[in-house]
Amino acid sequence: MTVEARNPASYETFDVGVPGGKLRVGRWGKGDRPLVAIHGITANHLSMNPLADQLGDDYTVIAPDLRGRAGSFEVPGPAGMARHADDVVAVMDEAGIEQAVVLGHSMGGFVAVVLAHRAPERVKSMILLDGGIPLELPPALAEMPVEELTRTIIGPSLDRLRMTFESADAYIDFWRPHPALADEWNEYIEAHYRYDIGGEPPNMRPRVSEEVILQDAGSELKQPDVTDALAVVKHRAVLVRAPRGLFNQVPPLYPDGSFDVWKEKFPDFEDVLVDDTNHFTIGMTTRGASKVAEIVREEIAR
Repeated sequence: MTVEARNPASYETFDVGVPGGKLRVGRWGKGDRPLVAIHGITANHLSMNPLADQLGDDYTVIAPDLRGRAGSFEVPGPAGMARHADDVVAVMDEAGIEQAVVLGHSMGGFVAVVLAHRAPERVKSMILLDGGIPLELPPALAEMPVEELTRTIIGPSLDRLRMTFESADAYIDFWRPHPALADEWNEYIEAHYRYDIGGEPPNMRPRVSEEVILQDAGSELKQPDVTDALAVVKHRAVLVRAPRGLFNQVPPLYPDGSFDVWKEKFPDFEDVLVDDTNHFTIGMTTRGASKVAEIVREEIAR
């Protein structure tokens, strides 16, 4: 396992009441420069730990476990981008944050876009980390039912939700060979997945609701919340892309040139490529997170 160079930011968790229950929220740092960070479709707030450590205690990073995941596993649907956006507003209210730069990774980017639409005064600008802009799907994929399409795109991330594991170590062993992670495995990635697993041996299960995941996938890929938001939002947006995809493959989710049409729609749009990263390692390694942290500092300083 690669051991990342670390300068850990202070860290605590707190709970926020939302319709259906309480969300678990991570908070790093103690500064007066806030960042609201939203994780991907089957991830949890610890995916933001590398970035928070890069920013340090001069910043405050607020990152919820979205409903149906990890510490918020017991909070049910209905989910979807609009529901998550409203939940994030509740988190900001509880944390005393009137306005912030909002970063969303993968599906979290779509939540950020819808948040900017539904509560524009709460969003200073958006950092869309390999997400947030509709994918250009081939017709054969676009016509698939939601479950089949989701499984095609994210593979093991969905398949694991129906599996049981004899121990947390067995769950880690499931993830280690993943082609996007195997060569980059580190203590951040391991902590993220150890937090993900719950229950008692030998019948441990991921704390991720398949029902909520499929609701979110339908909202992200099949319903108009995102496209309606993108048609009208006027916030600055920085798209931060990885050159490789969810399985460390080329082409990535967002190839060069795939945002030309969106640059015309946004009054202020920037496209940044983080070299030598994939969809996971752009945020979950020190190498990727250090580059993202530079962008965050620039956006907060604007």
